Amino acid sequence: MKNRKKGRLRQFTRELQSEIKKNKNVFAVYVTLRILVIAVAVVSLISGHIENFFLCVLSLVLFLLPAFVERKLKVDLPDALEIIVLLFIFAAEILGEISSFYVRVPHWDTMLHTVNGFLFAAIGFAMVDVLNRSSRVKFNLSPFYLAVMAFCFSMTVGVLWEFFEFGMDMLIHFDMQKDTIVNSVTSVTFDTTASNNTVTFKDIVDTVIITSDGSQYAFSDYGVNGYVDIGIIDTMKDLIVNFIGAVVFSIVGFFYVKSRGKGKIARNLIPTLNDSENDLSQ
Repeated sequence: MKNRKKGRLRQFTRELQSEIKKNKNVFAVYVTLRILVIAVAVVSLISGHIENFFLCVLSLVLFLLPAFVERKLKVDLPDALEIIVLLFIFAAEILGEISSFYVRVPHWDTMLHTVNGFLFAAIGFAMVDVLNRSSRVKFNLSPFYLAVMAFCFSMTVGVLWEFFEFGMDMLIHFDMQKDTIVNSVTSVTFDTTASNNTVTFKDIVDTVIITSDGSQYAFSDYGVNGYVDIGIIDTMKDLIVNFIGAVVFSIVGFFYVKSRGKGKIARNLIPTLNDSENDLSQ
């Protein structure tokens, strides 16, 4: 039974890879990124960085995602969109996590979350359009509601991802919700009268942590001049830029459908149905 399942999985993987080979540009990017990831995986395994090795394996699996979407949803992803997805996966997993670009490169996380909002709006748009055209489901949305559904799908994915980051930080003590250094804090926690009055600390230049055994750690000893916001600013910033990416794609999708598929830029970004009735004007 297990051998049969493994055989089916290998066959399905080969089918996805053959799907990728149909386009030379996408296949060239796919092969290049795959070689780079395999090289990083080998180096990680030799150096004993098992976590990085599994991130590489995850990346190789995710590289098959565009072909999987095309096959299962019966949609045609434009070449430009497929390449953006592949580069996004490489930028997030290999450059972001393994090469520490999230820490080393300013606004790397912000840029990726913006692209994430854009990409998942595209995926949501394609999924709703499939329902819009299904002969089994009578589902006929106007261009405006198609755009709204794409936007909502993208934002939902963004929120679920922030739930995941929070869970990893709380349960496994990761730091996926990156901390932000702030120099002022306003909170009702410090109100000794318990009257819900805010107390503000301004111009914070250092913070000292005292543990239960009496040990003291000053933030300034680690080059941190201020107070650490534990994740909330990063989470809200991620959701805001996800919102921006989702809005941009939703607007592009709306005018693309409204204009009955006109617009060269939009055609390079909008997934279309892979059938004879490929008309988004319905």
